Amino acid sequence: MFRHVLIAALTLCATPALANDSIAELGTGGLILSRSDAVAMQSEDLTISPEKVTVDYVFHNNTDKDVDAIVAFPMPDISGDPEEMPAIPENQSDNFLGFEVTIDGVAAKPQLEQKVFALGIDIGADLKAQNVPFNPFGDAAKAALAKLPQAVADDWVNRGIIIEDTADDGSGMKSTYVPFWQLRSTYWWRSTFPANKDVHVSHRYKPSVGATSSISFFYDGQFQGQYAAYKSRYCMDGTFENAVRKAAKDDPDGYPKYYESRIAYILTTGGNWAAGSIGKFKLTVDKGNPKALVSFCGDNVKKIGPTTFQMTADDFYPEHDIDILILDPSDRNGGNGN
Repeated sequence: MFRHVLIAALTLCATPALANDSIAELGTGGLILSRSDAVAMQSEDLTISPEKVTVDYVFHNNTDKDVDAIVAFPMPDISGDPEEMPAIPENQSDNFLGFEVTIDGVAAKPQLEQKVFALGIDIGADLKAQNVPFNPFGDAAKAALAKLPQAVADDWVNRGIIIEDTADDGSGMKSTYVPFWQLRSTYWWRSTFPANKDVHVSHRYKPSVGATSSISFFYDGQFQGQYAAYKSRYCMDGTFENAVRKAAKDDPDGYPKYYESRIAYILTTGGNWAAGSIGKFKLTVDKGNPKALVSFCGDNVKKIGPTTFQMTADDFYPEHDIDILILDPSDRNGGNGN
């Protein structure tokens, strides 16, 4: 089973968690190849931290002929919704994860394909006709919506493309139109895998890190709330739970002074290479803060540094995605040694 729990040393903090406000993480993965029985993934070296995700691949063409293939990097879908705010590192850009890729050390310039949907219907032509950018969280889209002719705005509300949102902007309650569509983005490029040769492909991006301002699965002196779901998703074991209990016990308010960071990496969608397995797989997780707790599922994981943990496997078949939970001391910006 792809299950193992890692525990990091903790130090208690004095600043109380104020609320259980939450920002959702967006699951993002690696590269996907058009299916080929000729190209094998020799190795994948994956490093995940709250600041960046880096992936280094070595592909090998097992045949005597060059192979041309499409390589794609699907960005996570994002949906405009004032009630559901996802974590988007660069929300004013189409490249909202800051995706970069190199092939054999040379920077590539992938094409970006974007589509937008409302109620499952492609509405790209509608947005283009009104000069509305596709990114639902960009300021440019909201500014464009403010200029819509009233008849168009009414039609778009009826079709589920936008909604009317009322909020206090500091000078009283005001209503504005906000995006309610879904954006689907994919970077892709054509790549040639020379006969009987390796190709090194590397890419990096900023992950979408979900956050909750306090622990959502422990309060009133016990594990509850989302505890069962968290225990399954992040493989929390007794040692991890005891660390949370100790933090609560040592605090005068009886509450563990941590906030959650969550990272989701989709590992299971890229099996289009020969044999469907990865020759050599290495996962490194960097929790960032030496005083944080971290828990995720894995096999034979070893601590290799103050903040880093690593697992390796041969002929690895990705049966499960990777979900990482980091509990940071709530005084992270207040002298905890970072």
